[in-house]
Amino acid sequence: MKRYLLLLVFLLLPTTAALADEFRPALLEITEKEPGSFAITWKTPLTKGRRLALEPILPEALEQLGPTSTRQIGDSLIDQSRWRGDTETLVGTSIGIRGLRSTPIDVIIQLDLMDGSEHSAILRSTTPEWTIPPRSTPWTVAASYWKIGTIHILEGFDHLLFVLALILIVPGWWMLVKTITAFTLAHSVTLALATLGVVNMPGPPTEAVIALSILFLAVEIIHSREGRITLTETYPWLVSLSFGLVHGLGFAGALSEVGLPESDIPLALLMFNVGVETGQLLFVGVVVAIREFIKRIPLSWPQESWRVLPYAIGGTASFWVIQRVAGFT
Repeated sequence: MKRYLLLLVFLLLPTTAALADEFRPALLEITEKEPGSFAITWKTPLTKGRRLALEPILPEALEQLGPTSTRQIGDSLIDQSRWRGDTETLVGTSIGIRGLRSTPIDVIIQLDLMDGSEHSAILRSTTPEWTIPPRSTPWTVAASYWKIGTIHILEGFDHLLFVLALILIVPGWWMLVKTITAFTLAHSVTLALATLGVVNMPGPPTEAVIALSILFLAVEIIHSREGRITLTETYPWLVSLSFGLVHGLGFAGALSEVGLPESDIPLALLMFNVGVETGQLLFVGVVVAIREFIKRIPLSWPQESWRVLPYAIGGTASFWVIQRVAGFT
């Protein structure tokens, strides 16, 4: 039976490993430096060393001044250019991304104007265009960053795998609630501190430690089911609190890719965090519902079938650890 379980894990590993990419959206930043003068930054992640086939479609009211400068920073390409145009004519026009309909990636748009108004939007394959509104409001900022946070956690497969592992090992509903709450509080603290510049930790080591936290829980699940005393079962809130601090740094790294509107930093940070919690609660609810449904299926499961999930989680986490450590520069 163990040989078949190991075979299943290794069959699943390429699929789960393919989901290991970080939340790395493309970013289009348009900043009005002087009346009618715009600096435009177009940042796209590299995939297997190649640039994505995406291109901004800007309003006709904008005219480029001079050539575009391109440089590579880490695994991203950054185009910078200068443009001119009448700010008033931008309102009501559209910004689009050519090639987005066939590319599974999010594009974050940041538009900062001299009058103090700041706009944010998310473009996806289903909505590759955005119409510039007359003026942003706190509500639009809140809605935008709530959406960014929700999307991030639902596409952050490493964070979800950690939460799944907690659900599998923590005994009892009330203890699970306290454990998830501790995880939430911890990553909320480090998310805020890192975003505001109080704490700083390089991204690659952070991502590697996040993968290690998942591997640790996978081993804990196996030991627990084998009858051994585990740290996570004894002090689940302490484990989730400790690793939650590291996961918060990972969330901050994702948020730094997007940036925060200078006039609404507290609101944007709060709503990004609320979005993360929204997605996390949705995930927990779905997993718990599936678990309860499976319990009610009148089937006789193989004795060793419980090993499938922790082995799959551990195998995937091991792959991430190796991948992320190998990426250190």
